[in-house]
Amino acid sequence: MSFTEAALIDFLSQRARRRPEVEVGIGHDAAVVRSPSGDGLALKSDQTIEGVHFTRGEAPIEQIGRKALARVLSDLGAIGARPIAALCSAALPGDLDEGDAHALFDGLLALADELDVSLVGGDLARAPSSSAHAGAIALDVAALGFMEGRAPMRRDGARVGDALAVTGPLGGSREGHHLRFAPRVREGIALAASGLVHACIDLSDGLARDLRQIARASNVGARLELPALPRRELRGGPASVEQALHDGEDYELLFAAPPGALAELSKQPAFARMALVRVGAVVDASAGVTQVDARGAVTPLASGGFEHRFGA
Repeated sequence: MSFTEAALIDFLSQRARRRPEVEVGIGHDAAVVRSPSGDGLALKSDQTIEGVHFTRGEAPIEQIGRKALARVLSDLGAIGARPIAALCSAALPGDLDEGDAHALFDGLLALADELDVSLVGGDLARAPSSSAHAGAIALDVAALGFMEGRAPMRRDGARVGDALAVTGPLGGSREGHHLRFAPRVREGIALAASGLVHACIDLSDGLARDLRQIARASNVGARLELPALPRRELRGGPASVEQALHDGEDYELLFAAPPGALAELSKQPAFARMALVRVGAVVDASAGVTQVDARGAVTPLASGGFEHRFGA
């Protein structure tokens, strides 16, 4: 019998023991635990697997290593943590030569250097293979970040009346953006430091699906204004509305804050070269999660996006 990623997360949320030091646990972009001195430590891990998150040969192999770290740092940014250190466990197939292995890690290390993150260890193994297949690259990166007195941005704090905003354009990520994106670490820290943001999530599974995660966690509804969606410029023109809603792997931040806060947030140095775009509003849970088109027609917002499924 098949089951979904969300169902398994719900099971783990109910079953996993939660110590008093755990401030933010399962179900958010990253976990936050408190040290004995009260410091907030953010923890996150993510897998980047050939055939799921990338196709070998679609881009230089350095970009695969870069993405493996960038995915984790995007989640730390979404909670407002400053990344400090990372671990990388890699399963490498038999057809990957030493030069490609070096290049893979060069991509990861280049981003680590750019964002002042130390790679401090991990594990190396040979990927399982068969007579028909040499195996697949699999990278599991875990990272530690410091909260430095900032309250972590969670998914469950959105309030009725909040504006919904994103940090950049959406859609068409498979044209290369999914390997080259800049994790919104600096921007996430600025949002958290402002104290104005009620909820936040990084857009990895598609705007429509990730918005539903905030609505569900916060027990609210949401209204998304389709004409307001910022859409990425692709080779054939701007991404479509459907792509902006459902493609995923945009790795922008979606956040909820009071409407008057957007102008103040836009003045932060972190947003000097980007525009925070209001894309909707938080409404009462009874209204559900809806979309409004250019004619003003209101319809339910399809979840779409990407979700892992397991089982037969």
